[in-house]
Amino acid sequence: MENNDHPAIELSVVLPCLNEADTLATCIAKAQSAFEECGCVGEIIVADNGSDDGSVEIATDREARVVHVAERGYGSALMAGIAASRGRFVIMGDADDSYDFLEIPKFLSELRAGHDLVQGCRLPAGGGQVLPGAMPFLHRWLGNPLLSRLARAMFGLSISDIYCGMRGFTRSLYDELQQRCTGMEFATEMIIRSTLRGADIVEVPITLHPDGRQSHGPHLRTFRDGWRTLRFFLLYSPRWLFLLPGLVLLGLGVLGYGLALPGQRLLGAQLGAHTLLVASLALLMGFQFLLFAVVSKSVAENIGLLPKDPRMQNFFRVATLERGILLGGLALMGGLGLIGWTALEWRNQGFGNLDYASTLRQVIPGVTLAALGIQAILSSFFVSMLGMSRR
Repeated sequence: MENNDHPAIELSVVLPCLNEADTLATCIAKAQSAFEECGCVGEIIVADNGSDDGSVEIATDREARVVHVAERGYGSALMAGIAASRGRFVIMGDADDSYDFLEIPKFLSELRAGHDLVQGCRLPAGGGQVLPGAMPFLHRWLGNPLLSRLARAMFGLSISDIYCGMRGFTRSLYDELQQRCTGMEFATEMIIRSTLRGADIVEVPITLHPDGRQSHGPHLRTFRDGWRTLRFFLLYSPRWLFLLPGLVLLGLGVLGYGLALPGQRLLGAQLGAHTLLVASLALLMGFQFLLFAVVSKSVAENIGLLPKDPRMQNFFRVATLERGILLGGLALMGGLGLIGWTALEWRNQGFGNLDYASTLRQVIPGVTLAALGIQAILSSFFVSMLGMSRR
């Protein structure tokens, strides 16, 4: 959102800060030099997260604007800093001197050209460069490339380095995103939400320098923050978390039934009642996964976590309450019919011992159909409630 009270400010540089006295002055000086080079009116905002090493005084002495942020977290600091920004464009980057703010002009050039988000890329795959000692071995060769590939596969991203913290974006795009993550996953959330909303994203190569701090190590925690990123990916993708596993489980269940009901052999093993039990479990779990895919997708869209998907509208047109009740009722009756048929056979034999190899081929499918039928009926009511908000 542009602030009409400060129309002259074109670019805001936001630096999250937690005890960065070793390097903060250098970062501010480089950003100020970049303003002169690219001929823009800019401001520097230091979003301080509770520093007690003189960082606030350093920022104030060098004419940077300090925003005090009580809630701890990388994302919290950036949210507060960006909210206080007054420029049409915003560039964010860490205050540890690992990102060279003299490279600001290449970001601003792309923003002026009309792109919504300009992502820096440190990796050679995107033309970037990582100087010796600038990135831990595990981050460079495993974590960053792996998570970047995963994000590209799950969300269709077009960038090579999702973790790069130096990027530029329009203030209008940021306001549309309504970001929520307060930790290190703030950066990946921005990219994913921008992609899902069809933003114009471009990547520019940059050089990553060794961390310039001497008084303390990096704030990033490899496994904790890696897990938080993976968890975020899954929460933002009902398709990968619920839909695809559900389809796989349903497929395995159908395959198990197709082999076990007629008593087929597989790899020399005779398939029977035990296989049917496992196949039934796969079917029941698969149905639950599919139900959660629909529910989570619908809820995420309703609260603005994900953009509206026309496929969900089409789904609710087809998957009506009445059709769900009908199909569920047929499955329930079919299941109860198989169970009743077996009970009748048991009565005809004087309620004695049954041939389990034979009767379980009726009871197990019957129980499974009845359970699926009840689930279908109840979930139809529940999903129908969610669909009401779309009408």
